[in-house]
Amino acid sequence: MNTSHGWVATRALASRFAPAIAFPALAALALAGCTSNATDGSAKIAVTITDDACTLSATDAPAGDAVFTVTNSGSKVAEFYVYGADGTTIVAEVENVGPGLSRDLVVTLDAGAYVTSCDPGMDGDDIRDGFTATGDGQAAASTGE
Repeated sequence: MNTSHGWVATRALASRFAPAIAFPALAALALAGCTSNATDGSAKIAVTITDDACTLSATDAPAGDAVFTVTNSGSKVAEFYVYGADGTTIVAEVENVGPGLSRDLVVTLDAGAYVTSCDPGMDGDDIRDGFTATGDGQAAASTGE
């Protein structure tokens, strides 16, 4: 008895339905990247970067979730960092913010002191300032969108 036809039929059936099974799974993964990582209770801090300045709407926020909305109003590609109190340990970052664009940096901050940094032109000549997370918070974690 020849069973090779059964294998061919099973393979043909599987290849016919594979796209129908794979498409919803891929669509779910793609849409998952479009959701916000911020919670409704997040502190919201606007960051405006120009070619020679870095302005934050606040220099402190409650510990916990914070959303830094980084807007590049300059003419050079820029980046924004949140460092630990030592000024060298990167807690969170958003890079390659083009002129005229905005990106959100979502981070969970422990209570304590931090250093913020804007680097217009991404040349290492950054503009730094202090930032404080007040009260109680969770361990630092971040996502750049």
